Amino acid sequence: MTRDALKIATIGGGSSYTPELIEGYIKRKDELPIKEIWLVDIEAGKEKLEIVGEMAKRMVKAAGLDWEVHLTLDRREALKDADFVSTQFRVGLLDARIKDERIPLSHGVLGQETNGAGGMFKAFRTIPIILGIIEDMKELCPNAWLVNFTNPAGMVTEAAIKHGGWKKTVGLCNVPIGHRKQAAEKLGVAEEDLFFKFAGINHFHWHRVWDKEGNERTQELIDLIYGPQNEQESHLKNIWDAPFHYEQLKDLGMLPCGYHRYYYIEDEMLKHSIEEFEKGETRAQVVKETEARLFELYKDPKLDYKPKELEQRGGTHYSDAACEMIASIYNDKRTDMVVSTENNGTITDLPYDCVVEVSGPVTSHGHEPYNWGAFPPAARGIIQNMKGMEETVIRAAIDGDYGAALHAFTVNPLVPGGTMAKTLLDELLIAHKDHLPNFSESIAKIEKEQPDTVAYVTELMKSN
Repeated sequence: MTRDALKIATIGGGSSYTPELIEGYIKRKDELPIKEIWLVDIEAGKEKLEIVGEMAKRMVKAAGLDWEVHLTLDRREALKDADFVSTQFRVGLLDARIKDERIPLSHGVLGQETNGAGGMFKAFRTIPIILGIIEDMKELCPNAWLVNFTNPAGMVTEAAIKHGGWKKTVGLCNVPIGHRKQAAEKLGVAEEDLFFKFAGINHFHWHRVWDKEGNERTQELIDLIYGPQNEQESHLKNIWDAPFHYEQLKDLGMLPCGYHRYYYIEDEMLKHSIEEFEKGETRAQVVKETEARLFELYKDPKLDYKPKELEQRGGTHYSDAACEMIASIYNDKRTDMVVSTENNGTITDLPYDCVVEVSGPVTSHGHEPYNWGAFPPAARGIIQNMKGMEETVIRAAIDGDYGAALHAFTVNPLVPGGTMAKTLLDELLIAHKDHLPNFSESIAKIEKEQPDTVAYVTELMKSN
């Protein structure tokens, strides 16, 4: 890339993560010749956009930079001639996440916002929007890179690449960053002295680790982190630290993702989530309270730096990773990163044209993943099931296909099949009707034929 006056647009600019994004750009001021940063949001997020936007301007000024920070509700204005576009939006805001979690939990089912019933509905709401953004980009900034960290990141990225046709798309997640830091700390070495290979899909990957002498340290790390003599610690703020079964991980021979707790020890995670639900303390509700406190801090006209409290939000490192991704593409830095990108044979157990989350250097032409090969049978079976679920969710989101949506619910291992799958699907369709135009016919049918479903959802949301 040769431009020496970059324009960067962020969709979802009113996010509480934006100060970390700005901090990341400031850290790389000598690598990125930024001229304009555009923060764009929707009418419902206008107040937050103004609060965080003014803070962004203070941060840039305090750094002694002459960058222009623009705030707008006009997405097309923000996208015009952009070099990089990052996405960090949440359709329906945190109230939608509360519904995603509370409705399944009211039936004793995990609502997990990226992998379970809630995650599928987040995809239903988000995928049509990302495809709309891409249509605007084709017209307004046809050479831009799209850096996505809108969840569920893997499915959104696959929709952008495979269905939107935007090959210059990369998806990011903060989870691998935390695992890298954890490994370095446990081994007592610098992170850059270790070599990591991650492979899987978003929130469903495993990894192996080597030192610079060529010794694999994976089994040692399993012992140090998950051994029976150790108190297991998670670096994830948004997941309860239920202990993994040590013997299972030793057999697997790979380090798990923190989100694997929802599958390997589902009963414990479900029990804890139900307890939170009964106390009115689901993760979504906690995050909403945390975010409210953050925006009160952001209002301070003297605050011109990222507050430490943002680390409690759960997605720390997301935004900084996005900045490093942009810097690595712009400068052909070849930074080793874990990215959601096209498989292209990297993982032989998954479709060639699907999106996977894997390690590799980031070049000026995108991410070049390291070859992984095949998984052991225990991992192969469950990841193939999860990828099939993701592909079905994406198809349902694009087509508004009720049958495909029901099939996705039935395939997802965190959702009981049969009547319960259909019950959850119908209730969540009613709860999110304002953000699911592709499913309007199915929603109208449920409203007409199932008044009890409508009444149940209405009453549950009143008690929120």
